Amino acid sequence: MAHRFKSPEIWKLSRSFCLNIYELTSTFPDSEKFGLTNQLRRASFSVASNIAEGSSRKSNKDFNRFLEIAVGSMYEIETQLLIASDLGFIRQKELDMFLGKLDSIVKMTSKFKVSLSK
Repeated sequence: MAHRFKSPEIWKLSRSFCLNIYELTSTFPDSEKFGLTNQLRRASFSVASNIAEGSSRKSNKDFNRFLEIAVGSMYEIETQLLIASDLGFIRQKELDMFLGKLDSIVKMTSKFKVSLSK
């Protein structure tokens, strides 16, 4: 059963989160252009993309697999944000805001995965 990828709220939130990551990383030092900036952008882009790609699969099991990949990317983002904070590229208040948004998307994705298993 194919799903409409634009319908799940997690896709909309992950797309918005990706834009936030692009805005954040535009303030990173130029020396990070091919390092942390690139990694964060690619990982955040991957979340919404995997939700969209998974929705095209014919079974919920396949869709679930793509959601798992999206969650993996979210944990990758969390690690990269913490490293960015360690390096002084993000203030604590920004870090907390980004981690809060990310946590919400992870939780929504987990709940959505459970609903697909029923």
